[in-house]
Amino acid sequence: MERRKLADAYFDADRVAEHHIESYNNFLDHGMQRVVDEQETIDTDIGEKEGEEEVYVRLGEVSVGKPVVQEADGSEEPLYPQEARLRNITYSAPMDMEMQIVEGDREYEPTTTYIGDLPIMMRSKACNLNSLDKDELIKQGEDPADPGGYFVVNGSERVLMTSEDLAPNTILAERDTKYGDDIQVAKVFSHRQGYRALVVVERGRDSLLEVSFPSVSNNINFVTLVRALGLETDEEIVNSVSNDPEIVKYMLENLEEAEVETQDEAMELLGQKVARGQAEEYQRKRADYVIDRYLLPHLEDVSDNDAEVRLSKAHYLCRMAETCFELALGTRTPDDKDHYSNKRLKISGDLMEDLFRVALNKLARDVKYQLERANMRNRDLRVDTVVRSDVLTERLEHPLATGNWVGGRSGVAQLLDRADHMAVLSHLRRVVSPLSRAQPHFEARDLHSTQWGRICPGETPEGPNCGLVKNFAQSVEISKGVEDKSTLDRKLAELGVESIAHDVDLEEEETGEEQEDEAAETTAEETGEAEAD
Repeated sequence: MERRKLADAYFDADRVAEHHIESYNNFLDHGMQRVVDEQETIDTDIGEKEGEEEVYVRLGEVSVGKPVVQEADGSEEPLYPQEARLRNITYSAPMDMEMQIVEGDREYEPTTTYIGDLPIMMRSKACNLNSLDKDELIKQGEDPADPGGYFVVNGSERVLMTSEDLAPNTILAERDTKYGDDIQVAKVFSHRQGYRALVVVERGRDSLLEVSFPSVSNNINFVTLVRALGLETDEEIVNSVSNDPEIVKYMLENLEEAEVETQDEAMELLGQKVARGQAEEYQRKRADYVIDRYLLPHLEDVSDNDAEVRLSKAHYLCRMAETCFELALGTRTPDDKDHYSNKRLKISGDLMEDLFRVALNKLARDVKYQLERANMRNRDLRVDTVVRSDVLTERLEHPLATGNWVGGRSGVAQLLDRADHMAVLSHLRRVVSPLSRAQPHFEARDLHSTQWGRICPGETPEGPNCGLVKNFAQSVEISKGVEDKSTLDRKLAELGVESIAHDVDLEEEETGEEQEDEAAETTAEETGEAEAD
């Protein structure tokens, strides 16, 4: 009987699309507001002329209602999925956002404005079916055994494919033998707010380290870059890489071949590389912009101080350099890209967050244009007259209807396979790889030992998609990363992990107390000598 309870718990119908529904609910609760907080304001060009006050829009809280349909007479009625299917309309709910126009020192009254419609996932917390029992579901024309986890767009059922990709913000080590030489490479996909930058540190044939990252056409000497970031002396650079004598020897070779000796020289050389032929002042500005925006963008939040952020980037690059040297010495093996600890899954909520970010940028540009046009015609600036809801609605619905997602990906949203009930369950639990179907990719297609309990070993199509299109195992559990760092710190403290920073603070306090005691003793001795004299 106990075994039967366990089986029922694992094979419960509610668990089939649970990963999609939980991910989408997390998008509704946190993801949308996070994207709005990233945008924060919509700036305009009003105020550039003399006599004009600067105008911008401050964005506030965003909320999503329940799916409704507007009838011909203007009335609104609750919308259910079956009605959306029959009428060939989108099962979506209205979105409202708090917006406030700021004109110079004057702040207008905050206004909650309708900004567009958001497609709603079946059985999510915003779905009208969420609170219905079995009899009520049948009354609404729904199958009580239907797991949900898909959308209804223009009357068609669309499901988002779970996407498999390499883990972002993680250093991966590999050997490059493409040209016959053994080149050690450490790379990281630095990801922040929807932007993804590939940063590569490689140790080439001449044992010199070079770095490549977006917006820079040619590789940059490693020592030049870390000096530009704030590690100026040879000692600082070597200590930041490693204390291993063998690695120090490799680093000394790089320092002997260094192109620059100071931070100013490094920034000047970097400026010449990123803005060749431009004025010296522009080259410096461009160099600052490139290393702040395109180099390891996921480290932008470590501090509000630009110098500290740059130092953290320099130390991160030094860690990547150490990885290359460890590969060369044989003390580390190359990372297995097919190991599931080096992969991450993008589920419905993550995909919708990427889509909403692009759609909100589109809306922001349209609001900026409408505000500037209203100002040019001397009209009153009002939020409800400058927001066009169809801009956001179209940008959200079109990718779901066609499958062409942001970032140039296709086939992300697919027509739900309704051949039979098992086909539906299989389609909702599908995992796709971004690798090209035209290439062999033998290792990526093979069954990996870390897929045990995560990926079904048998269910994969024949032909070019073999091994690249997979399905979740029945007992799979999908975990989500922790957003709040304080939660992680608290959990680690509960497990008995001590903070290095805390230990350092304690040492500093003890050292400070010792210095105070010594100072007090010295003062007492001096006072005693003075009294004796």
